[in-house]
Amino acid sequence: MRIAIAFTGVSLFLLGLVAARAQGDDLAPFRPLPVSAAVDAEDDPTLEQRFDDLEKQLADQQKEIDKLSSDLENVVFPGHSQAAMRVVGRVQMSYWTFPETDPGVNLIETGDPNVSPQDQLGFRRLRFGVRGELPSNMEYRVEMEWSGGNLVEFRDAWLGWNDLPVFQKLLIGNQKRPYGLDAWNSARYNVFIERPFTIDATNADIRRFGIQSWAHTDDLVYNWQFGVFNQRNIQDEGVSISDHLQPEYAGRFASTWWYDETSSGRGYGHWAIAGTLAHPDGSAGADPDPLGSSRAQNEARFRARPEARSAQRWLDTERIHGADWYEVAGLEGVLNVGPVQLVAEYQGLWLQREAGAGDDLFFHGGYAYVSYFLTGEHMPWERTSGQLGKPVPFENFFLVDRCRGGVGGGWGAWQSALRYSYGDFSDQNILGGAGESVTLGLNWWWTDCARMQFNYIVGRIDNHRLDADNPASPIVQGDYQAMGTTVMCDF
Repeated sequence: MRIAIAFTGVSLFLLGLVAARAQGDDLAPFRPLPVSAAVDAEDDPTLEQRFDDLEKQLADQQKEIDKLSSDLENVVFPGHSQAAMRVVGRVQMSYWTFPETDPGVNLIETGDPNVSPQDQLGFRRLRFGVRGELPSNMEYRVEMEWSGGNLVEFRDAWLGWNDLPVFQKLLIGNQKRPYGLDAWNSARYNVFIERPFTIDATNADIRRFGIQSWAHTDDLVYNWQFGVFNQRNIQDEGVSISDHLQPEYAGRFASTWWYDETSSGRGYGHWAIAGTLAHPDGSAGADPDPLGSSRAQNEARFRARPEARSAQRWLDTERIHGADWYEVAGLEGVLNVGPVQLVAEYQGLWLQREAGAGDDLFFHGGYAYVSYFLTGEHMPWERTSGQLGKPVPFENFFLVDRCRGGVGGGWGAWQSALRYSYGDFSDQNILGGAGESVTLGLNWWWTDCARMQFNYIVGRIDNHRLDADNPASPIVQGDYQAMGTTVMCDF
């Protein structure tokens, strides 16, 4: 070993001599030593010490290589060499309390006018999964949800193709339906903790099994998505079993009509129209039907929480008997100028019932909000898909001891917001209730992948029948206040 090291050292030394001679007299110190000096160097006791030190360094490096090889054995790799894989997930914890509620609201939530809604503390979202690419132009994603404790469900679970003619991107599997901007956005970037009444009701649980195309123009001015879905939510069941597939045809056409390239998108404007045509199985009969019809599978039901986490849905039409077809149409707009953003969205829902089941129905609602970054950042925009992007603080939040003493820190990004929301799901003999609320929000972005949110809500529920299937059931209404906070990170 020492002979090899010595040979290597001598070789490097000779190369240095040749290079030095080529440089001329300015590098005279690197010229060969006289023969007498070379003989003295062989007897130099420090030369042996240097070889020992070099040998020790090589041995230490070998230990580091062995440790790195051992660590790599614990790294997760794709199943074959031509696949790529990334681990994804999020952790979101929340706390909600209701400081003031009226008896009517108490009846909806607890069944007792004198018992107010209970506080909720726990995991709002707890997801873990993988996504990546497959040869030659395929991709995949599988993401599981654990926030229900021992009730594990899947969320995004699809495979797809990219760079296709006409369709561009095509996904097959469980995925988001393309209507309702606040649902189309990722909850990682939404300004408020919970979604508005109308979005929560018309696009409940957001994802369904289907096939969907994603496309956009080369200049990124226009983008669109359209697909066919099964209305049945199978995230907790895995499969829909019914002779009636309850198809749904959904689409969205959007335009980023203004995008300020010079400021890297600190200014932009967006509009979109979106909607769905759905054919639920609303066959009249008992629920569930003892004869085994698919009445219990009827997906013509629209319900929402009070824009806070509650045990019950405070707006709820129940399953609408005789529902044959329904259509949803929505219009949305966004205007962003630096740290200020204005967003508005409206949706209408028309439902036709079978002959003899009752008159046709109309539900509707919308929301508008303004948000402002106190620290000057902005809400980015994804022009290929027409949805909010990931805000990046100018300075991350941190608080640490400095190496030279004292404490160092950063403020992160601070964002304030105010939202008005309305949703009416009462018409004819269906009294699912109407909700109205004003929400004050404050977001503290620690980094671009972690934040804390606070919401304070003042709201009211009207015209809600406690048992939608019983005409004799009481109709209640009432005011409420709710406060919630959440901390989350995604990776």
